[in-house]
Amino acid sequence: MAKRKLKRQLNLLQVIMLGTAGTIAAEIFVLTGHAAGIAGPEAVLALVLGGVLTLSIALNYCELATTYPVTGGAMTYVGQGFGNGLIMFLVGSLDGLSSTFYAALSAIGFAISVNVFFPVLPIVPVAVAVIVVVAAMHTRGVTKAGNLQIVLGAFLLVVFAIYIIRGLTDPSGFSEATFNSGNIVFAGQNTFQVIARMLSAIALTYNAYVGFEVIADDAEEITKPTRNIPLGILISLGIATLVYSLVSLVTIGTVPFQQLAGSETALTDAAARFWPNGGIQIMAAAGIVATLTSVNSAMLSATREAFTLSRERVWPRVFSRLSRWRTPYAAIILIALISALVAAIGVVDFLSYISSAGYMFVLFWASLAMLRLRKDQPNIERPFKVPFYPLTPYLAAATGVLIIAFADPKALLFLGAVLAGLSVVFWVSRYYHTRSELQQKLEHEEGGGRIMVAAVHQDTAVSLTRLAAQLVDQQEDTSICVFSVKKTPFKLSEAQVPVFVQEQNSLKKQLLAVTAPIAQSRNVPLYVKSKAASRVEEAIYGELARHRDISMVLLGYPKDESKIHTPNNILKEIVMTAQRDVGVLRDRGLERGIRRVLVPVGNGPNARLALRLARDLASPEPIPVTALRLIMKCDDAEVVEDQQAQLHDIVELELGEVPPYVELKVEMVSSVLEGILEESKRGNYDLMIIGAAEEVLSPEQIFGTLNDSLLEEAECSMLVVRQYQPTGTIWLHKQLKKIEE
Repeated sequence: MAKRKLKRQLNLLQVIMLGTAGTIAAEIFVLTGHAAGIAGPEAVLALVLGGVLTLSIALNYCELATTYPVTGGAMTYVGQGFGNGLIMFLVGSLDGLSSTFYAALSAIGFAISVNVFFPVLPIVPVAVAVIVVVAAMHTRGVTKAGNLQIVLGAFLLVVFAIYIIRGLTDPSGFSEATFNSGNIVFAGQNTFQVIARMLSAIALTYNAYVGFEVIADDAEEITKPTRNIPLGILISLGIATLVYSLVSLVTIGTVPFQQLAGSETALTDAAARFWPNGGIQIMAAAGIVATLTSVNSAMLSATREAFTLSRERVWPRVFSRLSRWRTPYAAIILIALISALVAAIGVVDFLSYISSAGYMFVLFWASLAMLRLRKDQPNIERPFKVPFYPLTPYLAAATGVLIIAFADPKALLFLGAVLAGLSVVFWVSRYYHTRSELQQKLEHEEGGGRIMVAAVHQDTAVSLTRLAAQLVDQQEDTSICVFSVKKTPFKLSEAQVPVFVQEQNSLKKQLLAVTAPIAQSRNVPLYVKSKAASRVEEAIYGELARHRDISMVLLGYPKDESKIHTPNNILKEIVMTAQRDVGVLRDRGLERGIRRVLVPVGNGPNARLALRLARDLASPEPIPVTALRLIMKCDDAEVVEDQQAQLHDIVELELGEVPPYVELKVEMVSSVLEGILEESKRGNYDLMIIGAAEEVLSPEQIFGTLNDSLLEEAECSMLVVRQYQPTGTIWLHKQLKKIEE
């Protein structure tokens, strides 16, 4: 199935820095002291082993991300291996929530670090501000996030390189005696004690190594994915392992581990001894930068998870909408709002448990997914294959289990509660979603309500009735109301009333005589109704107010075009203000039948209504329907593929599937108007159904510049439709469109 894709923009250096700066984050400043308290000097070995154990997961991700180089990471692999069910929902949602809460936690860390230099700055507003700024940057393009990581990551690497070199060479820095501090490694301990201490230290620091997951989450935006993804993952993990190990070696070798135990300022404590002039300030600045890289990478991961969940129809589809920069702006807004809210209400410490326990759950299922995919899809192209298969994925899964076993009990309890809550959400939403789909299908099959054909002239009534009867041909209990309005003079004398009533009844009989046979031929109920009113639109509004079951109003385009250009003409008034769906038909020969239908498809609700009406016309006997999407000529080769996928998504969302009689067509043109006209002639279409432009709500336009021109120049019949939307919905749609553009 075609899916709308993100744009590949990240080069190898950006990928490496995303993984490196996303891994070497705030944890290194706080975990070094805690690891030293658990394992003493053995903490260095624990960090090395943590990197080695993580290598099995990294190799798995190299194969999975190059085999499926799309956004989503673990959720995508689990979906491929186990289907779009509960496990995929749990993995994707938990991964997205973990990153979202971690972004909030990092934002608070950033604000606290900045507060050290600028005490007058409040913590929460600064944290919210940095989230908003990063989200705005992400909306403008992923390359900006990648460039930011290059700058911030380079600064961190330079600072840590100076820290390591000075710590190893300065007389006040590393010494073997301080490193051991009277403790001989592994002395006086049995094997179980050694393993338990090492695993506890590894469990504490393990999550600090999985920052490379952002590369897999963002695989769809990486150039040359078969080369850059594995290189980015492995190089970033190698750099992170080297930096973590050497930094802990220098720190524990400078300050006795007994003094470091539990300290969250271990690095600045050590820097104060061998880097007295400016070391503390520089390391504090590095801490600020590290938290900022965490916000950047965590929000990038979270938004891509939300985008994929939405694209796979697990989350609401609105979050898969893309801006003109091909970034998931709706998902970015969602993640930014949640992160800002979490940071503002001050529950990040509690919710940070999900970041640790959640990642373990995600990585465990990603490893199992690889085993499943190797078995179920043995012949799929795998640009990168893990060595020592199946040992590598088994080792990764076993490592996850061991880490979970030695994790903080609070994290595990919280993980269980979150999984239970998400499971309830999944089953409840699936139940209501399935029920809603069945109800919609049933309502469409059964029909119900009525279509109003508003006409006075017989020719117009015949054309509109013919169209309406075909629209409801397969629906039961849907009737057609042929509604005419007899305009009354402002001053009607008593003597004129009987004459007026007789003329009104005569009009009803004439309309019934010409429209009833059309409805009877399709077994569609029809009745004719006439009202007397001084203004036609007032009579129509009154009928709509009395009969809420009228779903659509069909009107005819006047033969005398001068009427359509008069101020406050009837068609314009009804299209703008009627609280129902409205269609305006210009008939150019529909008496010959409808054999081919053209639907130009945009992004708005009116175009989606046009698709549904085309489906209804084609339901009795399949009529070829062309869903056309035109784009202006450009040099970006991915644009056509992107628009083809978006068109597929729109049709599938509105019709439930892409029916065999619907052709999806995307073309590059220099003029949208000329492109539609050429296609209408080339395809020999009988009817074009097009959604009214937003300009229809402007008094200066009739149906929009494009539609007005098409009505004049198109040789086929044309139906312009407008879907009713409440004022608030229209406003929201306009705001979303502004962001997209």
